[in-house]
This record gives sequence, C-alpha cells and structure tokens, in this order.
Amino acid sequence: MREITLMEKLGSELVARAARAVRSVASAIPRRDNMEQELVDAEVAQQRGHFLPDENERLCEIFARYLSARGILLEVVATIEPILDQLPKATGRNHESEWQCCMRTYIIGFTAAAMLVRSATYMVSFAQNRSVVWKKLDEAEPRYGIPVKSFTMVYKNLGSARRMYRFHEAMTFYEVYRDDITALSDDPLVGELVQILAHEEQFFETRKRNYLQKKWAYRRHSFKRRHISGYKKVMFHLFKFSGSAIAEMKQPFVKPTGQGKRVTKTTRDALKPMLRAGDVIITRHDDALSNLFLPGFWPHAALYLGEQQERDALGVVMADRNNRCLEAAQFLEAKKDGVLVRPFEETLLVDAFMVIRPRLENKQRAQALNRALMHEGKLYDFMFDFRKADRLACTEVIYRGYHGIGSITFELRKHKGKLCLSAEDLIAQALDSGHFEKVVEFGVDTNVLT
Repeated sequence: MREITLMEKLGSELVARAARAVRSVASAIPRRDNMEQELVDAEVAQQRGHFLPDENERLCEIFARYLSARGILLEVVATIEPILDQLPKATGRNHESEWQCCMRTYIIGFTAAAMLVRSATYMVSFAQNRSVVWKKLDEAEPRYGIPVKSFTMVYKNLGSARRMYRFHEAMTFYEVYRDDITALSDDPLVGELVQILAHEEQFFETRKRNYLQKKWAYRRHSFKRRHISGYKKVMFHLFKFSGSAIAEMKQPFVKPTGQGKRVTKTTRDALKPMLRAGDVIITRHDDALSNLFLPGFWPHAALYLGEQQERDALGVVMADRNNRCLEAAQFLEAKKDGVLVRPFEETLLVDAFMVIRPRLENKQRAQALNRALMHEGKLYDFMFDFRKADRLACTEVIYRGYHGIGSITFELRKHKGKLCLSAEDLIAQALDSGHFEKVVEFGVDTNVLT
C-alpha cells in the first residue's frame, strides 16, 4: 500500500478544519473598532465607581465572547500538534513541496497564537488602568461558566516570560521566512491567514521593542542555518504555548483530566435506530472550550440527515464534495471549522443530548433538509448575527432549514447584542409551539436513554 505523503497529510481534513476555524474566529476577537460601546461604558463606570445593569450585561457578553474565542484558538493550536511527528527529517529545503507544507502548518499555528496575544493585550490594556473594569471582569459569572479571577488568569498568562518567549521565537521565525510565507498568499487553505499576519506586522514590531535585539538577531541566524530543525522547535513552542493555557481553562472547573465522554459507543448504537432524517440533536460537552462560555445547559445543535437510503427515499440531494463517502455523512453541523457534513460518531461524541423531531410530512422534511444543505461549506459565525447568512452558527442551520416550513416559525431574540436563536430558545420555542416533539434525551438527570 502506498505510504501517505506529508503533502497529503497536511492537505487532510484535520488541517483544513483548523485553518477554517482560525478564519472564522478572526471577526470575533475583541478590538477597539468592535468595542466602542464597551469603551464608553468603561469610562463612565470608572468615574461613577460601579457598572449599571445594562453596562454590566454588555461587558459580561464581550468577555464571554473573548474567552470563547480564546478557547477555540487554543484548541486549534493543539489540533495541529500531531502533524509535528510527520515532518521530514531532512535539514535542508530540497523538497520544496514539503517545505511549503511546513509553512502552512506554521501559518495556522502562528496566526492563532498572534490572535491570542493580540486580543489578550487589548483586553489587558482595556482594564489595566480601570480598577472598576478589572474587578468586574474578575467576578464569577455562572450563566457563562466563568469562574472567579478569570481576567487575572488572562493577565498572568500574557505576562508569563516563558510563554512570551515561545511566541517571540515564532515571531522571529516569521521574519526570517516572510518571503516563503507571503508566497502562499493565494493559497486556498492559508491565503487569508497570510493576509491576517501581514496586517499584524505593526503589532509584531511593537512587541519586539520589549525584547533584546541581540538575542533575536542570533535566533534569526539559527533559523536560517537549521531550517527544518528550527521549524520543529518553533512549532513545539507554539504547542507548549497553548497546552498549559488549555489545562488551566478546561480541567480545574469542569471534570477530571482524562475522563471520557458520557455518551459511549453503546449509547450511540442504541440511539441510531431511533432517529429519522430531519431530527434536531441538541448536544452538550461538559468541558469543551468552545461551549464553556455559552449560557444555559444546552449550547449546541445539529441536524440529522439520515442514512443514504432514507435520504434517497425522501429526495434529499447531497453534493459529492471531494469524493467524500456519502454513506458516512449523517449530520449537518456548524462548529468552529464551519458548516460541514459530519459522521455520526463525531457529532455524538458528547456528554449529553436531546432529540426533538418536527411534526412534518415527508415532503416538508425533505424541503427543510435540502434548504439547510444549501449552506454547507460556509464558515462559522462567532458573532451570532442571524440577520446575515454568509456565516452560520450551529442553531442557525436549524433556523434556516425549518423556519417557514409548514407552520414552523422561530422568533429571534437578542443575545450578546445580536438577534439570534440560542439552543435553549430553540428547544423552548420548538416544543411550546407543538410543531416538534421530544424523542429521547441522555445525560441530564441520568446517563441512560429516557
């Protein structure tokens, strides 16, 4: 059997999804231009000595969004870590295609790291000279799963000399190989990330002024001399950069390290015969960083597409993208890597779920599924703005599939300053309207199907 090449490995779904996640989260990172109201609130609250309720809500929502984006970027860096073991052992650059693959993984990891440092720097500058803001951000917020002293943790991580050394070494690598990176500006996988890094160069220059130039002059010489070995060290440092931060966020507050998902293969096997195409699956991860700072018990939703035989009978049409196995494509789900068709085991690798079913005729179910599938391939919407359809959040897949089919309607409500439909809203409206029925749930009061 032919051995899978590095090029094929780096062109795999794993890396493509990591790149898509970074592109998606870029719009959600806090910046001065998308925090104008919060800046006004902060100044007024500082002078007054406390936040009013509406100001408190806006600040809480922006901080929860920041922590969610931060968690996703940390996960992205960790996602590409296994690729380090597949790197070529050569010390030169004779294999140009393999070197480009190295550059692609570096671009993904470094763009995520740059966003992490840039957003943390801005959040710290936002609160550093405003004691009222700092104290407010350090309060626990159970609605979003934010523990006490969360902002102090962000500040501590940003000030870690060891962590910043790792970031600055990756930044120096960028300077050395800027031409190689810029050459990928039209690359379909990482081209947009190359453009993001180009816009970040001014920020890099600002950070460099805080470090000794002689040290980084030596690092530049070392990278040029060692190529692949230097690349490996930089990538190793990027993984270390994220690893400890993930542990600090994820494990102490939710579940013990190493504890598996409560939904086991046995449970999934028992669930599968109960499902019908068009069912809506509401899910929960007890410890997922992408869900950690969303309000309510139920944060996520996916649309069950059914087995291929059932789809064919209904008249549901699925495009054969990239020669994928249509038999394995059973859910349409929007996650950090975008709106993608996913296998059963991926969507149900969770800790709890609820299945609700539309009371519709087969023709209407097929219409809803075909309409939802029209959005396959779009990026994830971290801003949760349902007025736009160029990017979709998880529940928006359900909303855009079912709203207006038969008598089904959903009312968008304001969350985080945006009109959207949370998973909790979706459940309440679907069941209260009588247009959906609950089929089964798992993991709420007991770890059995009920």
